Amino acid sequence: MEGNNPESYAGIGAFVPRTARDRDMWDRLVAFCDKEPKAFERDPATSHVTGSAFVLSADRASVLLTHHRKLDRWFQLGGHCDGLADAHFTAWKEAYEESGLRRIRPLSDRVIDVDIHAIPQNPREVGHWHYDVRYLFQAEAGEPQSSAESKALAWVPLNRLSDVTDSEGVLILPEKLEQFLSDHC
Repeated sequence: MEGNNPESYAGIGAFVPRTARDRDMWDRLVAFCDKEPKAFERDPATSHVTGSAFVLSADRASVLLTHHRKLDRWFQLGGHCDGLADAHFTAWKEAYEESGLRRIRPLSDRVIDVDIHAIPQNPREVGHWHYDVRYLFQAEAGEPQSSAESKALAWVPLNRLSDVTDSEGVLILPEKLEQFLSDHC
């Protein structure tokens, strides 16, 4: 499904769904952007688009994960678009802010994955959905340094992700990576 208003999701970029999960996530994202004028704003009452970065090590054997302070789980880097209708830019900016790395290179401007997940209610906001759009980057310079948003950062070998997280949205990276690199990088 492509939306009725391509401008509503122009800030996301191209995505090639390869599985039923991919197609479902993409269709739901496009439908959300079509109907929600505040899709890229940070409003829990309406849910919102977020941008995430899978930052690979220089040898592409590991991915940088953050131990999220609020959720107490390991995830990829990323955050809210905060009104900017450019999820790729958001992912890149958040990767810099959350990693402490000095140089990060985008491997493609294409979307590697879309993951729609619930954010539980907390004292500051109602439960809502994140329409998370993920992109692929590679670290080129600097050493990771945790920000205030995380308890720790770690380079996790792609074949050891399940040792630190049970997040389907992170565990999906290894199965997508080789084909994505071959097709788009």
